[in-house]
Amino acid sequence: MIAPIDGAALLDEVEAFHRRFNVFPTEAAFVAVALWDAHAHLLDCFDSTPRVAFLSPEPGSGKTRALEIVETLVPQPMTAVNASAAALFRSVSAGAGKPTILFDEIDTVFGPKAGDNEELRGFLNAGHRRTGVTYRCIGDGGNQTVQAFPSYCAVAVAGLGSLPDTILTRSVIIRMRRRARNEKVEPFRARTHEAQGHKLRDRLAAWAEQVRGSVMDAWPTMPEGVSDRPADVWEPLLAIADAAGGAWPERARAACLTLVKASQANDRGSVGVRLLTDLRDHVMVGIDRLPTVAILDRLNALDDAPWADLHGKPLDNRRLSKMLAEYVTSENEPIASRNIKTAGSVLKGYYAADLHDAWQRYCPPPPESPLPPLPGTENLA
Repeated sequence: MIAPIDGAALLDEVEAFHRRFNVFPTEAAFVAVALWDAHAHLLDCFDSTPRVAFLSPEPGSGKTRALEIVETLVPQPMTAVNASAAALFRSVSAGAGKPTILFDEIDTVFGPKAGDNEELRGFLNAGHRRTGVTYRCIGDGGNQTVQAFPSYCAVAVAGLGSLPDTILTRSVIIRMRRRARNEKVEPFRARTHEAQGHKLRDRLAAWAEQVRGSVMDAWPTMPEGVSDRPADVWEPLLAIADAAGGAWPERARAACLTLVKASQANDRGSVGVRLLTDLRDHVMVGIDRLPTVAILDRLNALDDAPWADLHGKPLDNRRLSKMLAEYVTSENEPIASRNIKTAGSVLKGYYAADLHDAWQRYCPPPPESPLPPLPGTENLA
C-alpha cells in the first residue's frame, strides 16, 4: 500500500522548484503556477481547464524558462511552436492520454504581424471546456463525413504583448518582466534539473490518484467578488489547494483575488468597453452631462488611450455616436446624444444617467479613489 502523500508539502516543493529558476512578478504568480502544474494531473476531474499565459512587453523576461520548468512537472508535455490547429487537435484526440500543450512564441500566432489564425483560436477556446470539440470533414469528395475531435486539454502559452480577449479571459495571466540586477536565479541545466523536475512530476501524479475522488466532487468556495468567467478559471486551482490543505487554501484565494484584480485592471476587453471605462474614469467624473466636443477633446488627450489614433484618425463625433449606440440605457434605448443647454447656446452631448447602466454591466470595478473632475468641467454639472 502506498503511503499517503502530504499534498501541501509537495506543492511547497513544486513552488520552490520554480523559485530556483524563475522570477515571477508577484507571490501570487508562484502560487498559481504551482497549482496549475498540479491541476494538469487531474484534468478529468474538472469541467474546465484554465490556460496559463506568461506574457511580457519585451524579450528576455523569463517566459520561455517558465515554460521549460512547467514542462518538467506536467504529464505528457507537448512543446508547440508554430504548430497548426490540425496537428494539435489530432494530438489531443489520439487516445494515448491527453498532452499538456506548451505553446511558446504565441505572439507569432496572434501578434500584429501574424496572419489569420481563427482555426487555432477556435481550438484553444473550445479546449477550455471538457465538452469542447473541434468538427472537421474527413474523407474525399462526396464520401466526406463530419467527425468531432475532442479538444479538452491543458495549455500553457508564452509570448510578447497580449492575446485575443477570448483566450485572455480563459487564462491565469502572469505578466513577466526582466530580472533586476539584484534578482538572482539558478541556471537551468536540462541534464541535471529535468530529472529533478520529473521526480516531482511523478509524485504529483501519485498524489493526484490519492485525491482524485475528493477533487472530482469538490465545489470550492470562491473569494468574494470572483464570479462568472474568473470563477471558471480559478475553480480547478482552488479545488487543488483545498485538497492539499495546509496554508494552500488561504494562499490560493489570496492569489486568486490578486491576479483577477490585476487582469481586470490591465485588460479592458473590447474597444467599446475601453470607451465606456474611459468615459467613466477619466472624462465624466463627478459631472452629469458633457458636450460631445468636450468629450472628444478629453478622450483624444488621454496619453495611454487609443482615441487620438484610432485606425489612423482621431475619434470623431460620428464614430463616438456609432460606438455608444451599441449599448443601451436603463430604458433599453440605444445610448444617443441629447441637447445640453450651456451659457447662451444648446450643444449636443451625453448624460451620465444614460451611460450608467452600461457602466454597471460592462466595465471593471471603478478605481477605489475617484479621480477629480477635469479642469473646465466643474460648472457643467
